[in-house]
Amino acid sequence: MEERKIQFNRKSLDRRKAKSKRNIISLVVLLAILIGVLIYLSKFASDNKNAKPSKPEIANTQNDNNMKKATDFSLIGKNGEPVSLSQYTGKVLLIVNTATGCGFTPQYEQLEAIYKKFKDKGFEILDVPCNQFGNQTPGTDQEVTEFCQLHYGTDFPQFKKSDVNGPNELPLYTWLKGQKGFEGFDADNKLTPILEKMFDEKNPGWRENSDIKWNFTKFLVDRFGNVVARFEPTHSMEKVEAAVAELL
Repeated sequence: MEERKIQFNRKSLDRRKAKSKRNIISLVVLLAILIGVLIYLSKFASDNKNAKPSKPEIANTQNDNNMKKATDFSLIGKNGEPVSLSQYTGKVLLIVNTATGCGFTPQYEQLEAIYKKFKDKGFEILDVPCNQFGNQTPGTDQEVTEFCQLHYGTDFPQFKKSDVNGPNELPLYTWLKGQKGFEGFDADNKLTPILEKMFDEKNPGWRENSDIKWNFTKFLVDRFGNVVARFEPTHSMEKVEAAVAELL
């Protein structure tokens, strides 16, 4: 009886340790996101102290911007040369701005799982590393690729680190944001109220423009090159996978 009691106590202790470890990991992820947001917002506030909030980009079918499709654009390859997206004509695309040191970086693992599941059915993920949000992608292009392959085994196309907001943003992103503006963070994500509060305090007009708000924002493009959905980093990867599957 005494031996069973000892074994029971050991199992109970092991469960408590495992739970404590999970809680610590969750807190570390949350802290990384919050620190990054604060750095980004501080820089944004400094750069835009006297600027007025930009107006929302409204779709206009008569505008040339809306007469195009995603495969009309190019991204920048690792060698600095443009890569035409016409090679992906007829495929479903998920275009993602990523970071290697973000609280959302573990989404790489889920992205790779979706890629493996659907790549033979005409699906591609286009990875655009970006260092605009909390300086969370500080490495070189080679270092970014090595990190992703080593830690998450990524096999989908990754392009040169580029801007997705501002005067140097990729033309593709100007078009993507014009097609699908910001519609809010996922209300079910526990980070949403924290993110919204911090953005509200630093830049009250942040909801009013279609800019990319953070790392791992995703645009889903159908086989005809049309943007059909935009997912913020707070949206669950299960929703993303379901949307991809529906187009395939």
